[in-house]
Amino acid sequence: MASVPRPETLASVAPGAPGATNAGEVWVWIEIQGGQAAGVSLELLGRACELADGLGVAVGAVLLGSGATSLAPALIAAGADRVYVADHEALADYLAQPYARVVGGLAHRLAPQIVLYGATSTGRDLAPRVASLLRTGLTADCTDLRLGDHTVRGVRHERLLLQIRPAFGGNIIATIVSPEHRPQMASVREGVMRLPAPDANRRGEVVRVQVARGAGADDPAGPILLADDDLAVRLVRRVQEEKRVDLKGARIVVAGGAGVGSRDGWALVHELAETLGGVVGASRAAMDGGWVGPEHQVGQTGTTVRPKLYIAAGISGAIQHRAGMDQSARILAINTDPEAPIFTIAHYGIVGDLHDVIPRLLRAYKAKGDIGCEAGVGDGGAAGTGA
Repeated sequence: MASVPRPETLASVAPGAPGATNAGEVWVWIEIQGGQAAGVSLELLGRACELADGLGVAVGAVLLGSGATSLAPALIAAGADRVYVADHEALADYLAQPYARVVGGLAHRLAPQIVLYGATSTGRDLAPRVASLLRTGLTADCTDLRLGDHTVRGVRHERLLLQIRPAFGGNIIATIVSPEHRPQMASVREGVMRLPAPDANRRGEVVRVQVARGAGADDPAGPILLADDDLAVRLVRRVQEEKRVDLKGARIVVAGGAGVGSRDGWALVHELAETLGGVVGASRAAMDGGWVGPEHQVGQTGTTVRPKLYIAAGISGAIQHRAGMDQSARILAINTDPEAPIFTIAHYGIVGDLHDVIPRLLRAYKAKGDIGCEAGVGDGGAAGTGA
């Protein structure tokens, strides 16, 4: 990457102001989960590196907490050129107002051109607050982020952040741009971007961000101030439900949709998943129908998965569902409708009733001990649709 300017020499374009330039860094807000950087934050660092390379700028990681400096080496190894660390006791636990004040204040001073957030419950809470403070836009739940040019009212804007996501109920794929305001901000769900391999040999810089309690006008040369109103809410107790389904880490996912349609059908889905050593997934329609809990949902509003084998039984393949599983190494679709959209991305398709097909798969697997879900999956091979 090209030489990186020090923070005090970065372009001082006011965020939210028309005519903002592409001089600033690409930032990722780092969420802390269980004392470590969240997986989605590390995934976003990988995509931030690609965007920053295209823009010729540096990647910044924004890290807030108390005693959080120890996480900086891992962020540098994941792609950050500079880690901005705001270490203060008031930031020990995530609270919306103080976090928004610090992230927004830092962005106002250093003018990044792009800021990315993980679309977790915490990121969804923080990102719009920062966008409001900076008077800029925010695109939620992006499925892709790229650079491209766009012309507005006869003015050509180059190397904008193209924020891509399904819209209008998944009937179209929308590309959203923010040509005249900075920073350009977007959130991305976990699993959408690939996790980069860490490079322990990467070199980076840790920049300490001074934070203090107090009130008054912002002084760019002084600490970011947290007023009493910013700290009106305090964390009394943390209650965390134990994770019962690990869709993201599963090597095999057997997912059912509205087409499963009965208790007996779902018994077959569970039996196939258990036999293959996989996890049960589901479409939004199946969850809305009450057949499974939300922890099983795969898709844009559920979990994004990349298993070695994804079996879609009775799933039509709406774009919201495909966005959460189309990067699977091998996809086997089972559906009675030969025109179902799921077949357009499936490597293997079976047109038939899952109540007949799944028992046959179970018998074949138990007889031979292999239907391609172990050694064969992910190693290439022909794709096709059979009746």
